[in-house]
Amino acid sequence: MMIRHIPLVLACLLPFGSAWAQSVEIAPVERGAVATQHVAEGVVEAVSSATVAAQVQGRILSTAVDAGDTVTKGQVLMRVDASEANQSVAAAAANVASAQAAAANARAEWERTQALFKQKFVSQAHVDQARASLRAAEASLKAAQAGQGQALVARDFTTITAPFDGIVSVRHVDAGDMAQPGRPLIEVYSPGVMRVVAQVPLTVIGRANTAKLRAQLEVPALNQMVAAERVTVLPAADPRTFTVEVRATLPQGVDGIAPGQFARMHLFVGETSRVTIPAASVLRRGEIVAVYVRKEDGFHLRQIRPGESVGDGRIEVLAGLKDGEQVALDPIKASLSLKQTQAAD
Repeated sequence: MMIRHIPLVLACLLPFGSAWAQSVEIAPVERGAVATQHVAEGVVEAVSSATVAAQVQGRILSTAVDAGDTVTKGQVLMRVDASEANQSVAAAAANVASAQAAAANARAEWERTQALFKQKFVSQAHVDQARASLRAAEASLKAAQAGQGQALVARDFTTITAPFDGIVSVRHVDAGDMAQPGRPLIEVYSPGVMRVVAQVPLTVIGRANTAKLRAQLEVPALNQMVAAERVTVLPAADPRTFTVEVRATLPQGVDGIAPGQFARMHLFVGETSRVTIPAASVLRRGEIVAVYVRKEDGFHLRQIRPGESVGDGRIEVLAGLKDGEQVALDPIKASLSLKQTQAAD
């Protein structure tokens, strides 16, 4: 729950007459429940990303894209030498033709044997043997056809295509390099949905309501702070660091976001009672941080020790003020009022 205040207007009438009279807006020092934040350092990553790896061995003949290029699903990214794959396809086709001939011969032999059996020229054993030979030939044909399909699929693997619409982030190989099964060739990501991933201590997650967890995401390189659309806490913890991975989805339309950027995740993990004042009332001069406190005889400058921002335009005060006091919202105007009062004295 954020603290809100209703500014009060105090008329400071000075002894120099109405021409010097001016109003100084003040606000109360308040204590209330404010959101507790935990800041975790993380990295930006794409929700949809893929590392395209080689599935066959061969020399890379050409590369059609480079890092930063936009690609569409099915677009050819690179080609691997298909000479060996073409030979495998030819051999598989020959095996299919041979199996087809054997199957046709076995079927004809079974039909002849069956006709002879009806005329009682052969025994039942010959019929059973012919039937078994036919089934074996048909099974061999199916195996040859499966081998042909496998060879065709392997040949298709020599053409590397984009798995989805996206942007090429890294190209690991160049034309002339050797592709090996499992070797990464190119990385593609979809810029549509990005997220910040950070490791958060279990002690922090333990005191938060994970179902209602909120976060502000800061990208220092872009000087931006945006609210996360969704925060997800993974159910498994790292036993070495006793942390859990938290993923916060960035809203769409944030320009300049790219995978690998450094980011900070400001998690709202609970509420605590704090003394706060409007940030506009704080006067900073070098290492001195102070406010003008309203007293019966006018404004008095008082040094304070500020804490972190708590939102709604207010900051925490760790020392120097107490609940119920009043501070000037415009330190400059309060300073002029104080100087004029001193001059009148």
